[in-house]
Amino acid sequence: MFTLTAVIETIAVALACALLYGLCLRTALGALQQAGYDGKTYRAWLRRRGNMLLSRFGLLALLTALTMLVLGFCFTFAEGWAAYIALVPVPLFVGLFCYADRRALKVPLESTPRIRRIYAINAALLFVLSFALVLAGGAVAHWTRPEFVDNLRYLPLALVPLLAPHALSLANRLEKPVSSKKNAGYLAAAREKLRGAPCIRIGVTGSFGKTSVKSFLAALLEPRFRVLATPSSFNTPLGIARTVEGADFSQCDVFIAEMGARRSGDIAELCELVRPDHCVLTGVGPQHVQTFGSVEAVVSAKAEILAGTKRGGFAVVGQDENTARLDVAAAGLVPVPVGEGCAFGAKEICCTASGTDFVLVLDGEEVPVHTKLLGAHNAFDIALAAAMAYRLGLSAEEIARGVGRIGYVPHRLQPVAAGGVTVLDDSYNSNVRGAAEALRVLRLFGGRKFVVTPGLVELGVLEREENEALGAQLCGLDCVVLVGETLVLAVKEGYLAAGGDAGKLFVAPTLEKAKDLLAERLQDGDAVLFLNDLPDIYG
Repeated sequence: MFTLTAVIETIAVALACALLYGLCLRTALGALQQAGYDGKTYRAWLRRRGNMLLSRFGLLALLTALTMLVLGFCFTFAEGWAAYIALVPVPLFVGLFCYADRRALKVPLESTPRIRRIYAINAALLFVLSFALVLAGGAVAHWTRPEFVDNLRYLPLALVPLLAPHALSLANRLEKPVSSKKNAGYLAAAREKLRGAPCIRIGVTGSFGKTSVKSFLAALLEPRFRVLATPSSFNTPLGIARTVEGADFSQCDVFIAEMGARRSGDIAELCELVRPDHCVLTGVGPQHVQTFGSVEAVVSAKAEILAGTKRGGFAVVGQDENTARLDVAAAGLVPVPVGEGCAFGAKEICCTASGTDFVLVLDGEEVPVHTKLLGAHNAFDIALAAAMAYRLGLSAEEIARGVGRIGYVPHRLQPVAAGGVTVLDDSYNSNVRGAAEALRVLRLFGGRKFVVTPGLVELGVLEREENEALGAQLCGLDCVVLVGETLVLAVKEGYLAAGGDAGKLFVAPTLEKAKDLLAERLQDGDAVLFLNDLPDIYG
């Protein structure tokens, strides 16, 4: 059993098994990356009811076991070769698995150094696991009397597909100290570079509208200042550090950093990195209650930006029932409240399918403006950006001209003409307020109105309630397509309970299937809203 030949054979089979089954983990790696390498979130995704990846791994394990059993018995006459013949179909099954899984990720897996390290550690774990299983199978075959048992000595390897996704979680945990050390150095370098930068630094956070307000503020300031803003949704410490690394701050007057948070302390960490001179808090809602635990905890977390902004700076705060309780002056900042009845805000908002007209209020001065952006929420977000621009020295006339130049923020209620159909791409919208406004905008268009949505996420205990409310808001549309399995039941129940037409409601397992369904029904003049295209970790 422990001859040199047997040991070499065991190592070779275990290595081949580890490499083959490791190829099947592309989707799991993508989910781990989308979870921010947070093991708890990844494991919750694995345990989620209806997770198709685990089902596919279960099928792979079953096929492997059945094939080994059948071939092991059928090729008994081949004597010592039967065990090897039983392994032949495994590469075929892995190839079929990878082919079926090739389009499973909506957000492509990014081959970062961290992902490559996790993959290598996972391969090592799978090798150790496979080696142990081969040894166990060999021991049973060696000590069992019936000779045909030797033909099945590799049968325990069928367990590897079932254990592989969980081994990946362990690989992530083992790699974490390496990344933590590298990231600490990376962040320290970014922090030092920012400290020496002579520019004005502005932090933007909130439960909604962060990316839009950041983009609008940059557009308003650019005629007067040289502006650098974090791209897309780069709102984590590493995302901001990545922006800082490639920046030339000698050519920058204003640096705008979007700041996201999933847990208490995240904003404080970002403020310690950026050290903002001024800040914008767009507002606070139930988004991220899943990770924070309560709306009160979200308010406390978002308020960290007030404590983290330099004393004497401007704090532009969107007024709502949650932000109203914050004492900006106590943080040593100059309050700039934005909202109804405030010195800054947007009123007399008129929304059409071709844009939005409203009166912009700037420290009591009223300026009529027009933007091609759709929806009243964009008027409010523009008002937040305009308030900061005004405090930084821009005149009302400069701001009004700037509002007219503001372009669409990608994937945030962005209209796209497609073969006679108007597509409203709101796939990056995942908050309650924005969803309601997107549906109001959809109803402004002529022709038939379609909506495609998987529901809203990260609402914790409020998730079912808010998704039922979303379902009720879908009533009256010509076609409602719900995507996935995670949240659609609550949306469906809310829709039907509110009197929605069951004949206009469809459920598609994937976004691709939803698009196929639309292709069969859409006609010239129709409008379709893609509301919140969930990342894979939630889909």
